Amino acid sequence: MIESYISWLSRWRYVVLIVVICGAGLAGSGMRLLTFDADYQVFFSKRNPQLQAFQEFQNIYSKSDNVLFVLAPDGGDVFTRKVLEAVERITEAAWQIPYSRRVDSITNYQHTSAVKDTVLVRDLVRNADQLTAPELRQIRKIALSEPLLVNRLISPSGHVTGINVTLQLMGKDLDEISRAVTYAHRLREEVQAADPGIRVYLTGGAVMDYSFPEATIHDIRTLVPVVFLVIVVLMVALLRSFTGTLATVSVMVLAATTGMGLAGWMGMRLTPPSVGAFTMIMTLAVADSIHILSTLFAKMRRGSDCKAGLIESLQLNFRPVLTTSLTTAVGFLSMNFSDAPPFQDLGNIVAMGIIAAFVYSMVVIPVLMTILPVRVPAYTGRQSLFMDRFAELVITHRSMLLWCMTGLVLLLAAFIPRIELNDQFVEYFDESVPFRMDTEFAMNNLTGIYLLEYALESGESNGIGDPAYLSRLDAFAKWFRAQPETVHVNTISDIFKRLNKNMHNDDPAWYRLPESRELAAQYLLLYEMSLPYGLGLSDQINLDKSASRFTVTARNLSTRQFRSLEERAAGWLRAHAPVGMFAKATGPAVMFAYISERNIRTMMVGTGLALVLITIILMVVLKSIKLGMISLLPNVIPVVMAFGVWGLVVGKVGLVISVILAMVLGVIVDDTVHFMSSYRRARHLENKNPEDAVRFAFSSVGAPLWITTVVLVAGFFVLSLSTFQLNATTGQLTAMTLTFALLADFLLLPTLLMRVKA
Repeated sequence: MIESYISWLSRWRYVVLIVVICGAGLAGSGMRLLTFDADYQVFFSKRNPQLQAFQEFQNIYSKSDNVLFVLAPDGGDVFTRKVLEAVERITEAAWQIPYSRRVDSITNYQHTSAVKDTVLVRDLVRNADQLTAPELRQIRKIALSEPLLVNRLISPSGHVTGINVTLQLMGKDLDEISRAVTYAHRLREEVQAADPGIRVYLTGGAVMDYSFPEATIHDIRTLVPVVFLVIVVLMVALLRSFTGTLATVSVMVLAATTGMGLAGWMGMRLTPPSVGAFTMIMTLAVADSIHILSTLFAKMRRGSDCKAGLIESLQLNFRPVLTTSLTTAVGFLSMNFSDAPPFQDLGNIVAMGIIAAFVYSMVVIPVLMTILPVRVPAYTGRQSLFMDRFAELVITHRSMLLWCMTGLVLLLAAFIPRIELNDQFVEYFDESVPFRMDTEFAMNNLTGIYLLEYALESGESNGIGDPAYLSRLDAFAKWFRAQPETVHVNTISDIFKRLNKNMHNDDPAWYRLPESRELAAQYLLLYEMSLPYGLGLSDQINLDKSASRFTVTARNLSTRQFRSLEERAAGWLRAHAPVGMFAKATGPAVMFAYISERNIRTMMVGTGLALVLITIILMVVLKSIKLGMISLLPNVIPVVMAFGVWGLVVGKVGLVISVILAMVLGVIVDDTVHFMSSYRRARHLENKNPEDAVRFAFSSVGAPLWITTVVLVAGFFVLSLSTFQLNATTGQLTAMTLTFALLADFLLLPTLLMRVKA
């Protein structure tokens, strides 16, 4: 059958090549349909309960994003004419940012004061360039004593200040965020050019969304060329054949283009994780080519012509290559169990690319080998001699190797519990990314960006003025402010206390909640009527005034600490508030705090199913239940070892941990399949004993296995250089796992096979 296939390909090689190129071009043309989804909500499926709660919250208080300017004057004092003038100027200019709905700063903060029996509401700072020293001192005193400002728009020491721009994005155009953030960047540059003594940092939800495509574009421009170059260099060095390298590169490019193009035709949108699919496909597509070409060159060195060598190579490699392609695809397809759609897309794109790589390996390589001149690399015998000696070493010291490998695995496994799940979305970006640097400065000097948002119901229309409701709000705020994780609390109860003080001649003794609902309603009406357009309370109170928004800003916490704070707050509400007032916290930080655990639960099913399917495939291909079961150990152990090293060296991992096992499971099976196929061939077709079968396996597939491992590790190591940490972690863990997989297949698998005499 293989002989007839090669003869047919040889006869129609040019037609087949044209058809393949046209087919790949048609599939790859779908890449033009790919668009990038910059919304962080893409990481959550529609059935995610935290996402559903957040969307319900946004329906009440409107969907909004923000841009936060953080100003840090060189003198360390915000309350100077020069700095306040800059804040005033930026506040005015920020209204021109596309989609801006509200701008808040210390200059336009609506300060209330008593004038006889009325409340005067006005900007805290006006005409900053004309302020006198006493006025500056008064402004400082007011700003640093106002709970709504401190740790939100002004630092407690007054050394940095913030200008927060709330955006109302329409959600119709993909470039909305880009337009808004680009304008904000331009405004920052203008400020820093006009006032060199003021450093301006830019953060916020919109800036984070903008940073996702920025990181992706950076990866496309840098990592893809580097991966391509690294693989080409390694192929030239290891195969020492121009034709073989060209054939391998052709399979790589065609497979990656096909996978990404089909994603475009299927309507997928790119996200930072799924962009890594191109690099992964190119890297993984190399393995099939190496096995086919290595065998071909070995046969030709022994005197076979190219056609005969191709026939023998495909006869020997067709089943193992098909098996490894299927197992790799199964591993990636199991990522569809993930609760994070970007990883579902990544799995599907890579699976399509892997199947395409198999097809191209079986078509393009034989065709190119019959069209192009093939120069067989000079035979030095070094690889064969090394593998023969290595095989003897493994056979001689089989017992010691078995116990040493077992001990090493158990030792590394002991460090796995040290790994802490941590999904802080700021840390999705490398420390070199401007968004992360600016955000960390803001968190260290002004305020946090990790929020817990509550929609707290009063139970009746206009119920937010009920003294009992306000009292519980105030108590909840006091509880939160007493927690070490809290940076700031924003609640309308503080506004009511300030208004009550104002209406009593600004007597500090009256800084408390109004005693009656009627009085609270009057205060609120008077205050709302005095607020300028754009600075009202619509983002704090729902339409019928039956509920209010309660926002807590937390410090830079691990997800475990964040969940602990959220759970303690829920316990306080259950114990001290009516049932109708109870609400779970929501917001992006809450969503990311639970995503790893949720994904681990869903991926346990997917990974388990993938493991069962891969084991069944191996049993069928190897025609042995015993060999299929033995293959489990060298396939699972590398993951255990890699995570053990990660727990020892790094100790922290996020969302990627939930999918990495399923992803690498199909990949690390490759070495096992080729080794065991060769071992079984020697045992059952040539009637060799276990020791000689191990010698045969090392001799026939040992060199291709370490060559493919070197190439795969190099490719995934390049991915580890990504500025998007999910991709970087994926690359690091996968490269480490593949290294341990080769170690397990060379040192553990042969000793097991000889021990059980399979």
